Amino acid sequence: MSFAILHLKAKPNGRLNQVQVAADGGLMVRLKAPAHAGQANAELVAFLAEVFGVSKSSVTIITGHTAPFKKVRLDGLSEQECQQVLARYRA
Repeated sequence: MSFAILHLKAKPNGRLNQVQVAADGGLMVRLKAPAHAGQANAELVAFLAEVFGVSKSSVTIITGHTAPFKKVRLDGLSEQECQQVLARYRA
């Protein structure tokens, strides 16, 4: 089974959910949810599932549960497929 790993920075308390890819390839995900009681992490999982077209159960936060920098695993998606989706969000 294929999977992709994302390294990203999550920014809670935003006006909208948004993916941003910087020129250097850095990935930032803005979230509406507050960083309280796991709300931002739950919204991150749901939002990434929507963006990449996978189920929520296919999105796993590996590291960074309480930090802004996170490592996220996307099951059922190759690195190449992941990069094709991210290409739509490049600045």
